[in-house]
Amino acid sequence: MSGKIKMSAKGVNVFYAEKQALFDVNMEIHKHTVTALIGPSGCGKSTYLRCLNRMNDTVENCKISGKILLGEENIYDEDVDVVALRSKVGMVFQKPNPFPKSIYDNVAYGPRIHSLTESKEELDMVVQKSLKRAGLWEEVKDRLSDMATGLSGGQQQRLCIARAIAIKPELVLMDEPCSALDPIATAIIEDLITELKEKFTIVMVTHSIQQARRVSDYTGFFHMGRLLEFGETKQVFENPTNEKTQGYINGKFG
Repeated sequence: MSGKIKMSAKGVNVFYAEKQALFDVNMEIHKHTVTALIGPSGCGKSTYLRCLNRMNDTVENCKISGKILLGEENIYDEDVDVVALRSKVGMVFQKPNPFPKSIYDNVAYGPRIHSLTESKEELDMVVQKSLKRAGLWEEVKDRLSDMATGLSGGQQQRLCIARAIAIKPELVLMDEPCSALDPIATAIIEDLITELKEKFTIVMVTHSIQQARRVSDYTGFFHMGRLLEFGETKQVFENPTNEKTQGYINGKFG
């Protein structure tokens, strides 16, 4: 596991109008690792994930204090270009959400709008490489012009991962990426996440304790808006320091 810090949160608080959703969260995300965020429904893990690429900016009456550093830069500084930030911090959502376009155009979308390629040949290579990294190329290479919405749920989610990584982000955020998928598709995505950390840094929210244990290097346990435990996954699962962590992992609540 790499010791380099890719992103760090320092004293992060989130308010929706008068209601506080996150309390003083501190976390360091290591480069080329998978960090899993676990905890019961409504505990703040998805709220925190959405802080990492300023998705909460789109929520009315949402206020955030504290710092989130990507490298040395506080992503909440006033002069930060949010569009540029989201090209560095990609997102894969719970429900596969391919654009109503061809398979090719879904993956090509980001490189096009960010002007990352200079020729059709270069764009073709980016599309192919991204689909290969997402484990989808062999299944779709002969039908790139077909509508993406015709793919199965698991294929659509891998397409969304290909779309997210096509712009070469520094981090990829995943919000319960397998919750809408069957066990076979889930196993494929989990294998893919393990492979992708060689090139990317991944932070994922999961409702599955077993999934966090299988695929993550680090785990954070949230409870009622607070990060109660954070550390290497093996330590968090085998020797948690907080009794609530132990209770959650052992299925006593959640």
